[in-house]
Order: sequence, then structure tokens, then C-alpha cells
Amino acid sequence: METYILANIPSPPQGVWHLGPIPIRAYALCIIMGILVALWIGVRRYTARGGDADVVWDAAIVAIPAGIIGGRLYHVITDYDKYFGEGKNPWQAFNITAGGLGIWGAVALGTLAVWALMRYRNVPFAPLADALAPGVVLAQGIGRLGNWFNQELYGAETDVPWALDIYYRVDEAGNFAPLTGRSTGEVLASVHPTFLYELIWNVAVFCLLIWADRYFRLGHGRVFWLYVAGYTFGRFFIELMRTDEATLILGQRVNTWVSAVVFLIAMVLFFFSAKGRETPEEVDPRRQAQAGERSANDG
Repeated sequence: METYILANIPSPPQGVWHLGPIPIRAYALCIIMGILVALWIGVRRYTARGGDADVVWDAAIVAIPAGIIGGRLYHVITDYDKYFGEGKNPWQAFNITAGGLGIWGAVALGTLAVWALMRYRNVPFAPLADALAPGVVLAQGIGRLGNWFNQELYGAETDVPWALDIYYRVDEAGNFAPLTGRSTGEVLASVHPTFLYELIWNVAVFCLLIWADRYFRLGHGRVFWLYVAGYTFGRFFIELMRTDEATLILGQRVNTWVSAVVFLIAMVLFFFSAKGRETPEEVDPRRQAQAGERSANDG
């Protein structure tokens, strides 16, 4: 008697549902869930360092829209041929519902926006970045689940037991619609689930950051740079496995080059940043000033 075990990972039958005329996209839900988790972790870590929870919420207000804009800009710039040129529709560059957010641009512009806000508020940026970094990389992992629903970010065809089945999806008219359609049950290919590899790697980096921060009492931006280095190290090898369409430079995907360059920069900044961790007074000098004012008033 033979026993057959279903080993391949099935893709979800669809990535979009509708409540009347309103589309509910799994990718967006995963991003929102990731943001909420990152904020919850960030608030706990920042207040434990002596910071004010309101600073984290204020940072989120500028980081989220800046991240969306930065992510879209990076995607459009690195995949410009999809939107510009003969037969292309440049207005599609603004259609984020069709997919296309580059994590590099999202983190870069989001970080820059938070840095500018902290400068304006006279609050040190590094302690906040260190507090937020673990939650951010975990949020990236949660966001990768959205790629599973979208059937994107995958590698070459394979027969490994954990291969991902990519289904043929169609819309209500029967037209091929890989992002917005529903599965017919037909398997187009069984591929390496590189989205899953990155998800697992992001969780591993999250655990590394939490452990290293507690064991070595990292500060002065070193948790943030360790996050950048850890993420880009794994992303470099994952990019080498991906087979979906991408812009190439010297025969390699542009994200492969970006991973290598950013990894080197992050490692240099990690090793040359100040050792030790900031005191609560250094994390938010405004608290010390407010405490002094209260003491003076009480006196």
C-alpha cells in the first residue's frame, strides 16, 4: 500500500476580495499588520530605554507615508521600462494597487523623514532607530506574506518538497489576472518560495537583534546598523535565487548590487559607532528638562 504526502506549498486561491465595490487586498492587510506589530514592539523598546511613547507614534505619522512614497519611487526608478517608453502608460507609475513597493526606498525615505522630525524636535535619532529596528525587520517578514497571496517574488522551478505551486488565475471575464484573479486550480509551475526564505531570514534577524541588544547593551545606532547589515546579507543571496523580471546591471539584479553596497556601508557604521547604550536622559533630554522644571516649581 502506497502513501502519498502532499508536500508542495499551495498558493492562496486569490489575493483580493471585494466588499461590494471595495477591494480588500491581502498584500495591504499584511503590510498594515506588520506596521502595527512594529509599532507595538517599538513603543515597548523605546519606553524601556527612557523615551516617550508619543515620539514613536509621531515618528509613525511621518514614516508611513514617506515609506510608501519612497518604496514606490524606488520601484519606478529601478523598473522604469514598465512605465515609460513606447506603448507604456506613465500614469501607471502612480498605481500602487497594481503592486510595486521597493523596501529599499521605503526604509530610506521613511528613515530620513523620522530623522528630520527628530532634528526638529531636538530628540536624539539613534535611540529611536535602535528601538524600532527589530520591529521593522519583523514587519518586513510579515509583509512578505502579501507576496505569497500575490504569487510573486519566487525563484526557479524546483522539485524540492517545499516548492511553491503557482496557480493560473483569471478574472470574472476569464482573462489571465495573476494579481487580482481567482485560481482555476491549474498549476503553472512549482518554484522556490523565495518570499518564504526572506520571511524566515527576517525572523532570524529579528531574534539576532533582540539577543544582541540585550547581551551587549547596544546603542548609538548600532542596533539599527546591525539590522541593515543582517537584512542585506540575507537579501543578497535571496536575490540570486529569484527569477522574476528585474532590471539588471552587469548581468546581476539591481537589488543584488544594492544589497552588497548597503551591507558594506552598514558594517562600517556598526563598527565605528560609539559603544555602550545611552542613558534615559540621553535618550530624551526633554524629560530631564521637564523634571528640572517640576523640581523648581515644587521648591
